[in-house]
Amino acid sequence: MAFEQSPFFEGGCTCRAVRYRMTSKPLFVHCCHCRWCQRETGTAFALNALIEADRVELLQGEIELVDTPSLSGKGQRIARCPTCHVAVWSHYAGGGNAVCFVRVGTLDEPDRFPPDIHIFTASKQPWVVLPEGTFAVEEFYKASIYWPQESLERRAALAARK
Repeated sequence: MAFEQSPFFEGGCTCRAVRYRMTSKPLFVHCCHCRWCQRETGTAFALNALIEADRVELLQGEIELVDTPSLSGKGQRIARCPTCHVAVWSHYAGGGNAVCFVRVGTLDEPDRFPPDIHIFTASKQPWVVLPEGTFAVEEFYKASIYWPQESLERRAALAARK
């Protein structure tokens, strides 16, 4: 009998005070190379799994929402552990509280979610080499071009609930 992987994906902060679960695969995974993400993470890019907020369950602890500026001028709310201050997900103005941008590096198995697209590559660090054949755009993109049909349907259902 073949081993079936769990449909749940768990993660948390460094000190383990905050634990969460994604109850499905994400809509799409961004690797953002903008200078804002570089500054915020202190590294070359941010890797975010976009998922409906109602598919992210807080299993343990509490999160602290920190309002942070963003390039768009609309800001973002970063969910952080109040103890170790690790960012576990964000809410951006475009998706509001309905969409979580889960920091892939906080997942227990981050290797399960490589980027579906690299965005804002015009400002990526020159030493970052993107894999051949990967989707990459200089700035942002239209979801209808890159997202799989199932993710587009989930996004439409989310918009219909607003």
